[in-house]
Amino acid sequence: MGLDRRKFLKKSAVTGAGVALAGTAAVPAAQAAESAPAAKGGREKRYSLTVMGTTDLHGNVFNWDYFKDAEYADAKGNAKGLARISTLVDQVREEKGRCNTLLLDAGDTIQGTPLTYYYAKVDPITAEGGPVHPMAQAMNAIGYDAVALGNHEFNYGIETLRKFEEQCDFPLLGANAVDAKTLRPAFPPYFMKTFHVKGARPVKVAVLGLTNPGIAIWDKAYVQGKLAFPGLEEQAAKWVPKLKSMGADVVIVSAHSGSSGTSSYGDQLPYVENAAANVARLVPDIDAILVGHAHVEIPELKVVNEKTGKTVVLSEPLCYAERLTLFDIDLVFRKGRWVVESVAASLHNSNTVADDPEISKLLDDEHAKVVEYVNQVVGTATETLTTVEARYKDAPIIDLITKVQEDVVRAALAGTEYASLPVISQASPFSRTSEIPAGKVTIRDLSSLYVYDNTLVAKLMTGAQLKAYLEYSAEYFVQTAAGAPVDVEKLTNANNRPDYNYDYVSGLSYEIDIAQPAGSRIRNLSYDGGVLDDAQKFVFAVNNYRANGGGAFPHVASAPELWSESTEIRTRIAEWVTAKGVLDPKDFASVDWKLTREGTPVF
Repeated sequence: MGLDRRKFLKKSAVTGAGVALAGTAAVPAAQAAESAPAAKGGREKRYSLTVMGTTDLHGNVFNWDYFKDAEYADAKGNAKGLARISTLVDQVREEKGRCNTLLLDAGDTIQGTPLTYYYAKVDPITAEGGPVHPMAQAMNAIGYDAVALGNHEFNYGIETLRKFEEQCDFPLLGANAVDAKTLRPAFPPYFMKTFHVKGARPVKVAVLGLTNPGIAIWDKAYVQGKLAFPGLEEQAAKWVPKLKSMGADVVIVSAHSGSSGTSSYGDQLPYVENAAANVARLVPDIDAILVGHAHVEIPELKVVNEKTGKTVVLSEPLCYAERLTLFDIDLVFRKGRWVVESVAASLHNSNTVADDPEISKLLDDEHAKVVEYVNQVVGTATETLTTVEARYKDAPIIDLITKVQEDVVRAALAGTEYASLPVISQASPFSRTSEIPAGKVTIRDLSSLYVYDNTLVAKLMTGAQLKAYLEYSAEYFVQTAAGAPVDVEKLTNANNRPDYNYDYVSGLSYEIDIAQPAGSRIRNLSYDGGVLDDAQKFVFAVNNYRANGGGAFPHVASAPELWSESTEIRTRIAEWVTAKGVLDPKDFASVDWKLTREGTPVF
């Protein structure tokens, strides 16, 4: 049965050090259906269990777009938010019987919308007498049984995460989130629930939670020296046999890790970022895996375990509470034990139902506060700025980000030995739809430009390193021969490189020749009117994701760090615009790069 969860929370140190194993037990009453007579004339006992799952909620309680100040809508007609999930969950519980269901999540819960930012930074849950986090309120009300830790749970620091954990009525699981010194679990590794079946032994269901080893890179500033994140395969191989020895009839893994077997951070860690399918393939005795992190929709993926030949069923519901996964698990009682006979996965769509009015009523006040906050006017813009073409043209709206970063870093290094070095800056076209309209500029407008809670870091780089950095960034473009037609919808995302892993670099002048193969595209690279000197030293202003190795860009992760801060870049942009009062491209825009083919501009 494990430790009582509230006792566990009292034992948890702020750093997460030295935590004992923890689980939770429950004993709902359930009825078993009986099958036709078995071969020897007896009657086999059968039991059906439904495990529901969400993932990558990213702070979405309502079907609302805080950046557009309107009901959420996309081209595919999706709807999102926990209020919709609550309605779907109620439907499943009504159909299956609540006592025959389990509700899980695979992580990335407390970051991603202005709602979660507000209660982390503006009206923080960590303040004395502070509020209860909206995601804790909603998930408690819906009745989640267990939630795996996502990497974005660590974005606001361990104190905020621990406070959120304290406010939840369910455990946050992370078998591979361990104390850096003792290597003991820093969070409950598993959750166990017992389902009573009439006329047969109870069914014991274990849920193993696994998180992403990339946390060690992406949130190094918060976790280094405090927490470590070993590989999913290794920790699953350690814990699944323990769960079976404790009597688990069914083993579910909730993994904040995609299924592709790839990593976005290169070879900086000896662990795979998207390892869920590897876990299914390599670790025996797992029945199903709720997959997260990758933000893709996988209704059902079957993976055969190499050691047992058994099929493991994986499913990843679409992010932002747009889908709900259902694992329907059928068991049969044979020779004194329960055996999983079949597992089938399917998805329910949030756009088929309305918001649960109880969830809406519960969080109306919090929602209204955040809407008011994001609609604060901080300045005026002389013209409309947009990211529509920013991924293939040098757009002034991205120059705003690089200019703010340059100014902040330059001010931070004033009076230091690095003050005389030139400051250049990196930024990515995160969104294809962001717009700062002419006229009044709000926090909402600026937040839509910088959708991540990244912070700023200053690194020391050389000209040669920056050239390699730009070559790597330019791999984003699909090779397109001179004279061939250019389709902007097919020009980018080569090798599935996402937009956030393509970087502008301000302060340098260069061309990207997309007719050339990757690795040989940067042309006419110059600084201050002259050819870039390989030995020239620069202060490079980068976001913490990139500085810590996110995207596997060369040299930057190992470059000396000169300065860093915990204030979000989004906040720095708002401060800069507020101080200026007027947002005029002449104060920040510059043409640093362009796409060419054999010297001829593409556009």
